[in-house]
Amino acid sequence: MLGKPTKVKPNKKDSQLLIRISTAEREQFLQLCEELDTTAAREIRLFIRAFIKKHESSE
Repeated sequence: MLGKPTKVKPNKKDSQLLIRISTAEREQFLQLCEELDTTAAREIRLFIRAFIKKHESSE
């Protein structure tokens, strides 16, 4: 069907970031996330947002 506009949320999570880390670090990070009742994705997003905020003022 044509004519039906699609809405995109402003903070829609539509992109991925691939990183390479050691298996030991990955496992330790995932274990800590589980113990702290959070997810790896959530913690990485929080880190990225804090990093951006910290460095925004220096531009």
